[in-house]
Amino acid sequence: MSQDLPIAPLDVTAWTCPVPLRHTDTIVLGHGGGGVLSGELIEHLFLPALGGATNAEMRDSAVLDAPGGRRLAFTTDSYVVSPLFFPGGCIGDLAVNGTINDLAMSGAQPLALSAGFILEEGLATDVLGRVATAMGAAARAAGVPVVTGDTKVVDRGKADQLFVNTAGIGVVPDGVDVRPSRATPGDVVLVSGNVGEHGVAVMSLREGIEFGTTLASDTAPLHGLVAALLAAVPEVHVLRDPTRGGVAGTLCEIAEVADVGVELEEPAVPVPEAVAAACGFLGLDPLHVANEGKLVTIVPAAHADAALAALQSHPLGTHAAIIGTVVPDHPGLLVARSSLGAGRVVSRPLGEQLPRIC
Repeated sequence: MSQDLPIAPLDVTAWTCPVPLRHTDTIVLGHGGGGVLSGELIEHLFLPALGGATNAEMRDSAVLDAPGGRRLAFTTDSYVVSPLFFPGGCIGDLAVNGTINDLAMSGAQPLALSAGFILEEGLATDVLGRVATAMGAAARAAGVPVVTGDTKVVDRGKADQLFVNTAGIGVVPDGVDVRPSRATPGDVVLVSGNVGEHGVAVMSLREGIEFGTTLASDTAPLHGLVAALLAAVPEVHVLRDPTRGGVAGTLCEIAEVADVGVELEEPAVPVPEAVAAACGFLGLDPLHVANEGKLVTIVPAAHADAALAALQSHPLGTHAAIIGTVVPDHPGLLVARSSLGAGRVVSRPLGEQLPRIC
């Protein structure tokens, strides 16, 4: 004869979910991942609150008309990467390069940057000095000075050592018009090099995650690469840097904005062996892993070969490849095709595979 045992009530308050719920009364890490949750936060909270149109075309930077017929690109970004230092870079040069790249994705030549620092009480000054030195070196190497900034300090335990905010301005040359909505059926999709290196480099240092690889972040300023591409192909339709959400997230956003389909040839995407191995170990899709020194561009088919040659002739584009096409079918969707021709729909990530990657 069995005896019923008392069952303790479930305490669900401590439960966690790796995939955040879509409807939540509080902010979760996924809201900062550049995926669906980030998009919803922008569309339903920030744009209405700040006076923006709900159908605004979101870009890496805003392009503004200035006196004298000039067009200025303006962008801002915040960096909370953990750890502060990783193979191939640190939060300092990442902030400089990332902001320069946001300007470049509008076809702009960067002019100047600002830098704001949120410091936690107790941060070692030598750590701050290393970050600032790396930031200055990156700015000088790119030829884009940091001309203004700000510093704030918060109580111990109120931040994770150091956060950086940067903003940048640049000039968009006459005749340049690159934006996601210009993607047109028949266009060709290219990537400037190996994907997933930054995400794996940062993940390799996370606590409890070791891959036995020395793969370095690809963080680099891309304005020179963009200038070379535009000089060869002024008809470039789209430029984006596939940071959070990776190549797949970027192409999903473009497909949605332009109301077109994108077909990606998966075997054509340059994925380094170390990235593939790390992603296999973690169960991640390399197409969703963050990059910080690569761009995705969409050009008319007639100019695809010229675009590829221009990218490959630049030191930052030696591994550039044609990876897909824009199609009229399945508008708003990204379809990845295998070497056997089988297709799968690739969605935008809900949040982020690994938070605080940039």
